[in-house]
Amino acid sequence: MKKLLIICIIGIGLLSCSKQASITSPDGKLSIHITNGKQLTYSVSYEGKTILEPAPLGLNTSAGNFSTGLELHDAIAEPWVDIYRLNRSKASEIGINANKLTLYLTNQNNDSLQVVFVVKDNDIAFRYRLAAMGKDSCEIFNETTAFDFPAGTKTIITPQAPWGEGWKLSKPSYEEEYTYFEEMGTPSKYGVGYTFPALFHTPDSTWILLSETGVDGRYAGCKLGEGNADGVYPIAFPEPEENRGIGSNTVKAKLPAYTSWKTITIGKTLEPIVETTIMFDVVEPQVEATASYKPGKSTWSWILWQDGSMNYNDQKTFIDLAAAMDYEYILIDALWDTQVGYERMPELIRYAQNKGVDVLLWYNSNGQWNDAPQGPKNRMDTPEARRKEMAWMQQLGVKGIKVDFFGGDKQCTMQLYEDILRDAAHYGLAVNFHGTTIPRGWERMYPNYMCSEAILASENLVFQQSFADQEAYWATIIPYTRNAIGSMDFGPVFFSKRFSKGKDWGNIRKTTDAFQLATAVLYHSAIQHFGLVPDDLKEQPDYVIDFMKNVPTTWDDTQFIDGYPGKLCVIARKNNKKWYVAGVNGENTPKEITLHLPMMCGHYVSVYHDNDQGGISKTTRSISNKGELTVQLKANGGIVIED
Repeated sequence: MKKLLIICIIGIGLLSCSKQASITSPDGKLSIHITNGKQLTYSVSYEGKTILEPAPLGLNTSAGNFSTGLELHDAIAEPWVDIYRLNRSKASEIGINANKLTLYLTNQNNDSLQVVFVVKDNDIAFRYRLAAMGKDSCEIFNETTAFDFPAGTKTIITPQAPWGEGWKLSKPSYEEEYTYFEEMGTPSKYGVGYTFPALFHTPDSTWILLSETGVDGRYAGCKLGEGNADGVYPIAFPEPEENRGIGSNTVKAKLPAYTSWKTITIGKTLEPIVETTIMFDVVEPQVEATASYKPGKSTWSWILWQDGSMNYNDQKTFIDLAAAMDYEYILIDALWDTQVGYERMPELIRYAQNKGVDVLLWYNSNGQWNDAPQGPKNRMDTPEARRKEMAWMQQLGVKGIKVDFFGGDKQCTMQLYEDILRDAAHYGLAVNFHGTTIPRGWERMYPNYMCSEAILASENLVFQQSFADQEAYWATIIPYTRNAIGSMDFGPVFFSKRFSKGKDWGNIRKTTDAFQLATAVLYHSAIQHFGLVPDDLKEQPDYVIDFMKNVPTTWDDTQFIDGYPGKLCVIARKNNKKWYVAGVNGENTPKEITLHLPMMCGHYVSVYHDNDQGGISKTTRSISNKGELTVQLKANGGIVIED
């Protein structure tokens, strides 16, 4: 590790006292500069250039104002080296080599605020610790934290939807379209700011990804407020109307209190964005594992066969498909409570188990915060109902739940997420959230957390032809944004030409078969709910079916290979000793690209690619001793390379 740099300077002027501190990453390229004048501010430089201009830090609370008039007493720096393991993510053994800086401040009432910065070679995380003399608790009204981007920076970010938008009052649900290199200060679509993660591109071609991690029932989920033309984007708490106005949009905290971590990932290429683990590095496990929560692959009738498929016979059909594919799971989605019935569920679950397939069950989250009619309803929103239902599932051997329709980021909603995860862990159930917020470090915090939607996901291929028309384009945005910060249940891989149960109706798929195959690797989710149907077993060649049987859903390593938002994305993922490379073309014109694959130098590999007949061919290719392979991608096409 390179020498840690910290500078503390006291400058005394006629009427003011100013203190400064700096900390630099282990490789010396990334630096944070803190200045405490009338207001505490920070700026960030990378390779000697300012990439975030001075912006405020601080909190406004019932225990006192910690945004102005602070006195900086000390700044203590230390190296931080650690290693930890994950079993449900894009990397399995993660080493931390970072520098940490803790600022010790007081306000005018002598109450204390600590600001902790963690700096890796391409990542920053920071949070606050608040304590007040003679007080056991407080209310945090807002953060004064902001990010100030250089002039000319462009945005790739999603607008926050206000409560009341969407079907049956189900938003906000992190299912909005991303802007594409939009000017800073452009008003968001709904006027209530932007969700995390948020990607920015500076005039000197630096990529910056902002997000948040470490949120549970002790804090609210934050967002970016409306930005201005000067490039300032403030942190904002949830809107008061979220979750039908239930609960406060501030934070009630016991003291000492910790805020969430805000994270910043920086790179001259997209490599640090795709490969970042900062959202896991700074959090700690919150629940001890009492059971084995198994990642894996799942069949799912609802995505193409829709509500009508929630009947006993169709579910048996998809159980049989899961068994034929050697998949771990079937997801039995909404309306099973009435269209199969609680009385017949034990029989259906036993049928699946006899086939070697475990069952995941869908639930509606709702108490009063949405009007979605699908059941089961009102079984996840209170401790008594939730634990009774989970005990019933445990008795039958159900292995996981998908809980839908949350509609807000308030502290009370974050507490509900935590309560569901904790109770589910007690009953041995894995958890998937839909209609939901982003995961905020939950893969490391909760052993049974598997994935969240929080993206304009594959159901929109069924609902909107316009989304199907842009499927390839979105596939070259998502890996650099939403999927970079956590497990994402998109629901990929469709070989049906129509997004429907029938072959002569429904939205038309515009992407190629090899594109669809690539999404099995491109999109990461600890449990993958694939869009396969029984006809695929007859219509796809054996080598495609074998690939879909064997493709992993968790990874030991993830590496960015090539790409640019809206145009191309190529990512390599490793499971055990085997590498998979997935590439997709986001444009309507063919491409020839030379891939640099040093991990496969001199290897013979299997290449799955589009052929001229509209299907997938498998060929054997050799990687050069320089680690290079030149491939062709059809328009809206894809490729998979298997080591």
